[in-house]
Amino acid sequence: MSEPRYPFVHVDVTPEMVDETSAYLFELGAEGVEERDEGTLAKTAASGKVTLVAAFPTRADAEQAIAELGAELGARYEEIVGDAWRDAWKEHYRPFTIARTADGRAVVVRPPWETHEAKPGEHVLELEPGRAFGTGLHETTRLVAQALADHASELDGVTVFDVGCGSGVLALIALSLGASRAVGVDIDSESIDVTRENAARNAMTDRIDASTTPLEETTLVSPVVVANIEARILIPMAAELGRHVADRGLLLLSGILVPQKEDVRAAYPGFDLLAAPEMGEWTLLALRKREA
Repeated sequence: MSEPRYPFVHVDVTPEMVDETSAYLFELGAEGVEERDEGTLAKTAASGKVTLVAAFPTRADAEQAIAELGAELGARYEEIVGDAWRDAWKEHYRPFTIARTADGRAVVVRPPWETHEAKPGEHVLELEPGRAFGTGLHETTRLVAQALADHASELDGVTVFDVGCGSGVLALIALSLGASRAVGVDIDSESIDVTRENAARNAMTDRIDASTTPLEETTLVSPVVVANIEARILIPMAAELGRHVADRGLLLLSGILVPQKEDVRAAYPGFDLLAAPEMGEWTLLALRKREA
């Protein structure tokens, strides 16, 4: 029996192009994108640049992505034969604190193959990274997690609405910080499956409702709404998304590159800006809906 082959697209970009190109690779069908530079275990192919390694389901998908990227980026096809590589990265994914409240409570994320004894005030979430975007390691996710911790007093006993829930990590964090329930929607049915799996592994199945119900068909109006998506989606969906935020409710928007902040902010005129923390090249907008 021949060994399995896994297709990848490699592309070298400047550090300033990393986030935009990574997002585009996901749009083109990438199942995951690894960043390699001079400080990572696997080194970049070009000095001063970052090599993005995007995994695709099939060779045809990878080759189509290369065509869409254009010749100027010099994207190239590579494949790995065999399965041993699949678990090698796990040794670098350790338990970590993703959010901490002002009163000292913390949410710790750990992968299933690691153990972590909870310290006083810690809530430990077990997350299986993989099929859906959302291990908690990405800056956009960490920004929302900390914003939820900063507003933990508003979570007590409420239903949180997670739009574009991915792996369900933000819904799980909200529940860990005091929310009573979470509703998650995503256009990707596989993301819904992963959200449900992660809810089950954390004994939260009965507290999370995840589905592919279109946003415009959802009737929920929540005092806390989170959307970690992308600026190009957050802007046109502003009116519909805002409709699901209760008066004086909190809206946390992430997936926004710093230069895109003002464009996204302008799309939500019925909200006051509470904070706009930054992490790396990303920013989050914490907004408060004005009373009608």
